[in-house]
Amino acid sequence: MTPVPRLRLYVDGHVDDDWFVHVGHVANRGRWQIAPHTHPEYGQLIFVREGRGVVELEGNRVPFVGPCAMLMPTDSVHGLDYEVDQDRWVVTIEVSYLAQITAKLQEFTQLWSGPRIIPLSYTPEVERESYQLIRRLEQEMLSSSVGRAAALEALLTMLLITLIRAMPNGQFEYEGASPNSVRQAERFRDLVNRHYGENLRLQEYASMMAVSVSQLRSVCTSALGQSPTKVIHSRIVTEAKRSLIFSDLPVEQIAFRLGFNDAAYFTRFFRREVGQTPSHFRTTAKT
Repeated sequence: MTPVPRLRLYVDGHVDDDWFVHVGHVANRGRWQIAPHTHPEYGQLIFVREGRGVVELEGNRVPFVGPCAMLMPTDSVHGLDYEVDQDRWVVTIEVSYLAQITAKLQEFTQLWSGPRIIPLSYTPEVERESYQLIRRLEQEMLSSSVGRAAALEALLTMLLITLIRAMPNGQFEYEGASPNSVRQAERFRDLVNRHYGENLRLQEYASMMAVSVSQLRSVCTSALGQSPTKVIHSRIVTEAKRSLIFSDLPVEQIAFRLGFNDAAYFTRFFRREVGQTPSHFRTTAKT
């Protein structure tokens, strides 16, 4: 449905299908721009040691200054405008392997719940440790030593823990949720990502998860801090914004693709969730 380009990982000029973690180093002189895109097959951690620029996240332009870490989950729409000389490392993680890693710790799931920038200028010890871990990841990735896969997993786990510890207190509000609630909430979000355009009822989602609607509400509230209805609405709004910003499709056609039979009802829904009509949002976003 999305008009945004979907990219795959290219290594040495070709598509690499036999990988689960890749580390690359990029040093640019002057300005470098990457158009908005998404990559459903992997998540990325961009570690900027030097330089500054602007990242476009789902249509919003957010400045960044090195040193910092930028996390781009699978399917998040982002573009990058590196304004001055850059020294950055890019850790790319295959989607199923990323899911395996994030399932280990609730905070990992929350860390990758959306795109984010983690400033590191006030925590030089975290910057040094992150850089050392990334370099060790690169060395291990290029090796053929015994235990390579286990070593990569351990290093990646430690890198994510290091970044979580660098985040401000209170960044994750719902730390009291049980591991089972977190797993079920992630399962629900995965189902929403697959079916958000089908206008399914909560009962249908609950049935797919083999839980009751009340259990589904409890899981979402404890693990996500949102009702399941809000999770569904947020996903629909995200896709609507993408289509409004990155395509010239009429509002009526966007509404139909998102499961709305009535374009006027879609307009009321969008205005209630966003505070603007779809047409006004499109005009403002493209200005």
